[in-house]
Amino acid sequence: MSNAPIEPAQERGLDPKARGAARLAAVQALYQMDVAATPLDDVIEEFIEHRLGQDIEGNDIVEADAAHFEDIVRGVVREQRELDRQVNGALASGWSLTRIDSTLRAILRCGTYELRRCKDIPVKVVINEYVDVAHAFFEGDEPGVVNAVLDRLGREVRKGAGDDAAGRS
Repeated sequence: MSNAPIEPAQERGLDPKARGAARLAAVQALYQMDVAATPLDDVIEEFIEHRLGQDIEGNDIVEADAAHFEDIVRGVVREQRELDRQVNGALASGWSLTRIDSTLRAILRCGTYELRRCKDIPVKVVINEYVDVAHAFFEGDEPGVVNAVLDRLGREVRKGAGDDAAGRS
């Protein structure tokens, strides 16, 4: 894998949905790391080289923003203790990250990371994007859990940031 920096999607003229595809891939990569114990650098290389934007069973997949994907995955791994503390504090009473599905755990960690570190993306966009990711994996109450937890954390993390302005996705 090349060590050259990857330009963000908006600077390469990618489809506006490139960050959404990066979010979905980041959740999948973190899930793979969790269940298969795939090392960080290996999972990032595998996704960037072989999975992002690939044609799957004749269906073109939106090209993902590789830089955003890598930032989320590395950031979640780097800040996992603090992210878990924040998510645990925002879950309903009696619930903890250890009690929830590993895919849902990955979604909440990714969303919380973006709320903390990607200040150029409005809270509403982060929440809506990860609720959409949750719908890709779950048909039950999980998308509602993602909405509630990230909404709670968004208000906490971005207090007074004037975040309602339009922004990039």
